[in-house]
Amino acid sequence: MPEPKAASFPKIRGALKFYQIASIITGVMLLLLLTEMILKYSPIHVELFAGGSGGILWFAPVIVGDGCQWFSLFVPGGMGCDLVSAGDGVNISLFILVAHGWFYVVYLFACFRMWSLMRWPFSRFIVLALGGVIPALSFIMEAKVSREVKAYLVSREAALAAETHPQEATR
Repeated sequence: MPEPKAASFPKIRGALKFYQIASIITGVMLLLLLTEMILKYSPIHVELFAGGSGGILWFAPVIVGDGCQWFSLFVPGGMGCDLVSAGDGVNISLFILVAHGWFYVVYLFACFRMWSLMRWPFSRFIVLALGGVIPALSFIMEAKVSREVKAYLVSREAALAAETHPQEATR
């Protein structure tokens, strides 16, 4: 497997910082999205709204369309249910959904940049990308990747210093 060039170490540090920030934001957004989906599709049936008739922040009920049964949401072909929110104002639940989707694209770019600079195998990119769709995986991967990349850079820089100044390495 080819190793990153020493000239790309500053780029790797920048890409790592970008990846760390993107993975934390993506992980938080994914947990918010998961909470929103549980509130909407569980027996609670609510969505979060800001403003409107309910006040600053409030939960509006989700109205189930005719002939729609909640258990059909979890079986194949059951997603044809009509769900209508009874809230007015800004739909925060919808905002969370859209924001996570767009930020996931940013997260994928951060993963791609880290992956390409470190010259990892493609399977590693797939695992990194899954961090944005599997709850809490982005936090785990962020910690693991940060630790691994920082240790790699320190060891490579020490090895390069020893190669260029062998007399200082023996002292």
